[in-house]
Amino acid sequence: MTAYEPPGAPGTGTGTGTGPTRGAAPAGYDAVVLAGGASRRLGGTDKPGVRVGGRALLDRVLAACGGARSTVVVAAPRPTARAVTWAREDPPGGGPLAALDAGLRHTTAEHVVVLSADLPFLQEPTVGRLLDALRSSGRDGVLLTDPGGRDQPLVAAYRAPRLREELALLAGRHGALAGLPLRRLTAELDLTRISDPVASFDCDTWDDIATARARIREHGHVLDEWISAVKDELGIDLEVDTRGLLDLARDAAHGVARPAAPLTTFLVGYAAAQAGGGPEAVEEAARKAVALAARWAQESTSEAQQPGDGALPPEGDVAPDATPDTRPDAG
Repeated sequence: MTAYEPPGAPGTGTGTGTGPTRGAAPAGYDAVVLAGGASRRLGGTDKPGVRVGGRALLDRVLAACGGARSTVVVAAPRPTARAVTWAREDPPGGGPLAALDAGLRHTTAEHVVVLSADLPFLQEPTVGRLLDALRSSGRDGVLLTDPGGRDQPLVAAYRAPRLREELALLAGRHGALAGLPLRRLTAELDLTRISDPVASFDCDTWDDIATARARIREHGHVLDEWISAVKDELGIDLEVDTRGLLDLARDAAHGVARPAAPLTTFLVGYAAAQAGGGPEAVEEAARKAVALAARWAQESTSEAQQPGDGALPPEGDVAPDATPDTRPDAG
């Protein structure tokens, strides 16, 4: 396994998870995800299907490369949260080089992200960093390293033509790619590296799985993980201001009544959908609900401080567009 370090390291993509700091990876790349293997250290369990935070490891990796023009998964087909192209190495179980070669045959982009299917903490910003570094470096590839400085060639971005060139040379030299270690390929490439102790964490053993499951339930991560899991489950691809919605729920709970919080956030979502969806629609619906909650709370306060006869009502008790009734019979 790669070692695990606490959150806060570069490229973890932590934070609100839905705010402006969370950007999608640059467009114009393909992704190849290697999801085969015997998972011997998991007792033969189907590792890509093991759930961490309610989501299969494979689905978590697919979410991280969601900006890919085309995503190829090299494994036997299975249900996934998003559509992918399936490929199989020849022979099945022939190892990472044979799997990579099979996946590349279904890609056309100049840049390809190559990932294993057991990376619970990989997120789109890290994929974007790899691609940005590849484009600016002029190298054959950019890969992550773990805290011990070890290369992680299955958390990397490469120039696809160079991969195809070297894979063809290796196949010609050895007669086949099956059974060859991945280092035979990386040794021939001009690579640069990015250190990311969290995104490079992979799950090889049940202890690794337990560590990953414990981390996402820590206070600083559980909300982001839950929101990501819900969006995956519902097939929603929408970035919204999580903090703003939480503030709205707090205001509704304190200024109106506790059950008002979940009902209000539901109605905000419904109103945003009716308005066509998108972050702007959610923001506008939330803004209106926040203003209403503030007025509601203000009225509750003013009721306890009723003005005497002839006194003006407290500021805010009159709607901004209200005007005195000037009809002759008014009064």
